[in-house]
Amino acid sequence: MNAHIEMNPEEVLRVKLEVLRREHRDLDEAIAALAQSGRADPLTLKRLKKQKLSLKDQIARLDDMLTPDIIA
Repeated sequence: MNAHIEMNPEEVLRVKLEVLRREHRDLDEAIAALAQSGRADPLTLKRLKKQKLSLKDQIARLDDMLTPDIIA
């Protein structure tokens, strides 16, 4: 029995946001572990940090989409 559950666009964005935050957190932990090992390839660290920054930008965009503008 496959129950068909539909999510509204805001719910989809919230799920996507949580996935991106989890990926960002995982990358942060991986970068820290590599840096602490002392055997990390500088190029690999640079690529991971760039990927982490890209995730941060995506998170900020989605967060802005989900946060209503408040005009004071």
